[in-house]
Amino acid sequence: MSRTFLTGGTPLDPDESEGLIPSHVSTQAELNRVEQANILEAVTWATSRKHSRLLTDEFIRELHRRMFKDVWKWAGLYRRTLKNFGVPPETIPVEVKKLCEDTHYWVQNKVFPWDELAARFHHRLVAIHPFPNGNGRHARLLTDLLLRQQDQKPFSWGARTGQGVIGSDGMTRERYIEALRSADRQDFGPLLDFVRS
Repeated sequence: MSRTFLTGGTPLDPDESEGLIPSHVSTQAELNRVEQANILEAVTWATSRKHSRLLTDEFIRELHRRMFKDVWKWAGLYRRTLKNFGVPPETIPVEVKKLCEDTHYWVQNKVFPWDELAARFHHRLVAIHPFPNGNGRHARLLTDLLLRQQDQKPFSWGARTGQGVIGSDGMTRERYIEALRSADRQDFGPLLDFVRS
């Protein structure tokens, strides 16, 4: 049976939709609940320890797998299909590796203040768009782990505005998308404002 879900901002191809594990899920609300339960388990795992290899391809895929392993068969696997955004699928491993190497360099050489470094990391990971879905949620969690690893306070991701959460269709999500679009044009001001608002 083919099912169609909005799953945030990324439309899934039919074969990606067929990767849904829980057979009882038939509505967007049910999908949101099972994904959120899985993500909460992943957050507990991720924040309960230090990760020495945080900026590696292996950890990036493992974090995504843990966030969605009970929901999607493709959890932790890079996408194999073209989307209307993101790099071509065949370049994902190379782009992720370059991002990790660049971020290591930024950290070691203190190239940017911490908030800017983390915002640039987040933006670039979202722009690569490595997975079929869950990229924003994954990139936000990974960015917060990077900040924690450097003894920095995680971002609030617009939660202080009282306008809802990013996952909803509210003003917070709109501000987040607009901030990412500004960063696409190398204007990181709106994203830096958003992540601490």
